[in-house]
Amino acid sequence: PFSNLLTQGMVLKDGAKMSKSKGNVVDPNEMVGKYGADTVRLYCLFVAPPDKEFDWSDEGIQGAHRFLQRLWRLVQENGDSLQAVAPCSFTAAEADDETTKEMRHKEHATVKKVGDDIRDRFQFNTAIAAVMELTNTMYHHVEELKTTDKGNKALSSAIASALTLLSPMVPHVCEELWRDLGHSEPLSAASWPEYDEAALQTDQVTIVVQVNGKLRAKMDVPAQAAKDEIEKMALGEANVEKHIAGKTIRKVVVVPGKLVNVVAA
Repeated sequence: PFSNLLTQGMVLKDGAKMSKSKGNVVDPNEMVGKYGADTVRLYCLFVAPPDKEFDWSDEGIQGAHRFLQRLWRLVQENGDSLQAVAPCSFTAAEADDETTKEMRHKEHATVKKVGDDIRDRFQFNTAIAAVMELTNTMYHHVEELKTTDKGNKALSSAIASALTLLSPMVPHVCEELWRDLGHSEPLSAASWPEYDEAALQTDQVTIVVQVNGKLRAKMDVPAQAAKDEIEKMALGEANVEKHIAGKTIRKVVVVPGKLVNVVAA
């Protein structure tokens, strides 16, 4: 009658199954009263894959609460600049500088990641982590973005996507922030964002550089750079030069788009 079965993991306390007789029970009503239902829901979905057990942590739920506060501040503190636009509404033609291009790329990549994780694998934890990364990117660029109309639209579009993607897990906070952005229709009636495949492409990629298997540098290189060009750039990194000084380079392994490993002795 079904093709897949998802069995939920158990919530533990101090490594043991919760039991009233043991006195190691966490009262959900108390947690909801202290942090709100959205925080409790977010924490439970984020802390582990749904089929794995996890140990309840007060520090963990506080971290979830801080993230929602951070998202709340992003909207409230920049409300005068933000616009009531649809998710993924900032176009490629409008993204005419590096910051707006990066913002658009991150937004569309996050929409794809969250959709894939939820629809295909029920991995709410990694989906939430992706929205957290998008939020970090917005915070990183917010001061620059809100100085121009195009920047404001890029930021507004990304926030709209973040709220829509989070709304199944955090419905109340997202609905209120959606309303604060000026939307007349409720978020619950909004369509799921659709990413642009072209927006997933990027001009540069970040590559890690290892020396004998140990991380020594990270560098941004053109996405279409040839192997010999990547190798030359890697060997020119200051920290790499430091760790190969006086040694003979036996081999350089280049995996385009991912890593460079320098074998030296």
